[in-house]
Amino acid sequence: MTRPNILLITTDQQHFTALGVKDPVLKTPNLDRLCQQGTRFERAYCPAPVCTPSRASIITGQYPSHHGAWTIGVKLPEDVPTLGDSLIAGGYSTALIGKAHFQPLASAPGSESLECQPVLRDLDFWRSFNRTWYGFEHVELARNHADESHAGQHYAIWMEENGLADWKQYFQPVKGETSSKAPRPGLKGGYTRADRSWQLPEHHHYTTWTGQRSAAYLDAHASDQKPFFLWASFHDPHPPYTVSEPWASMYDPADMEVAQVTPGEHERNPPHFAKTQEKNPDFGTWHTPFTAHGCESHLYPIHELKKDKATYYGMMSFLDAEIGRILDRLDDLGLSDNTLVVFSTDHGHFLGQHGLIAKGPFHYEDMLRIPMIVRMPGKVPAGAVSDDLQSLVDLAPTFLDAMGLPVPGMMQGVSQWDNWQGGTAARDFVLCENRHNPLMPHVETYIEADHKITVYREADYGELFDLANDPGEINNLWDAPNAQPLKTAMLQAMVQAIMKSEPTRMARIAGA
Repeated sequence: MTRPNILLITTDQQHFTALGVKDPVLKTPNLDRLCQQGTRFERAYCPAPVCTPSRASIITGQYPSHHGAWTIGVKLPEDVPTLGDSLIAGGYSTALIGKAHFQPLASAPGSESLECQPVLRDLDFWRSFNRTWYGFEHVELARNHADESHAGQHYAIWMEENGLADWKQYFQPVKGETSSKAPRPGLKGGYTRADRSWQLPEHHHYTTWTGQRSAAYLDAHASDQKPFFLWASFHDPHPPYTVSEPWASMYDPADMEVAQVTPGEHERNPPHFAKTQEKNPDFGTWHTPFTAHGCESHLYPIHELKKDKATYYGMMSFLDAEIGRILDRLDDLGLSDNTLVVFSTDHGHFLGQHGLIAKGPFHYEDMLRIPMIVRMPGKVPAGAVSDDLQSLVDLAPTFLDAMGLPVPGMMQGVSQWDNWQGGTAARDFVLCENRHNPLMPHVETYIEADHKITVYREADYGELFDLANDPGEINNLWDAPNAQPLKTAMLQAMVQAIMKSEPTRMARIAGA
């Protein structure tokens, strides 16, 4: 048998319960099938609850504080060693199809970006783009979510090649353009569209593109002597909440159950939590001159939230169909038995939990915890469910270990390969960083099996939750007198975890 292939499939901003096996209202038969064929990890976490930092951690095996892409708007330096670099050196072909988001939407000194306008719309540039980028020898990229104006790149080329010459009309206009078919912004600005049914035909949607092009990559490399690493990176169910038919109408908003704030829960939380429940909150310097995600009013009509969730579920079912296309193609090509498949997302999402509807400096399980499924016939137990802790920062070292390749000391994650095969737990804690805004305190969360603590730089407030007895995270114990011994122990454990996770680029030796 040749060396195994790797297929990483990710979504964007998927709540850990947004799977058919977790919610029978949601139809995801292909992901359910993947669960039956592999192991579902119930306690997987992101290293940062925003896109760029978390995605950069996937390919570097480092936390944002070390790889450099510490928030959205800051690029991952292109000289940072990546998983793809190690795989190429080990004889692998590497490819990324879908969303990258390693670079910002606007270039700035030190964060010059290819993922911004006007480069996004320079289709000749993308037609000729053939260099290895962040360890990927083959890239096909799209940057937008739904009808956002930053559409272009390889996705726009594909739309034109498939007969949609007027594709720009389906997206929000950039400066100097007009757009007649894109939904207009509705409630909550960039997150919700008044029209959740997008006029863009399903067969021209980027979800179809990602699935179709990923399957085409498998076709092209099925008979290669070299094994491959393919990252199929889907864009949804990230808002804005609008999607093509029939998916936009697949779920009835009346059937959607949405969570709400528990009266009084934010009285024990840091002050920015309660501000989200005000009509016109003042977040002070957290909002000036930069905009911090989520630092706004989260008050929102329940009937609109139900519509959003119905659209979100429609996006998930659409994704599932295209994921099925990829998995079926693996089967048809005879690749399934020799391919390690991992499914996950970059971070979680809020759909009313704790009264929140957008990501931000709110380190609840809804935002940090993510779905994760691992499959490899004959290696990974089928039909299993595990509570062992996982982190996206572990993917790079685990892939290398599973392929028999050395793990660079600069990677801070741990190999989960033995654990994925049914072995003992590889870690007893998870760390999550959030440097969301230059003027917002750095947030650090430490999670262990039964408890969780969150610390804010230069602040005397924080969060401490007993996950075993308070899984909904309603009762913040930070200031509770009887929880002070636990708080002290958790703070000490957090410091030890941070020290334990430091990278070791050079071997740990010392001498004269």
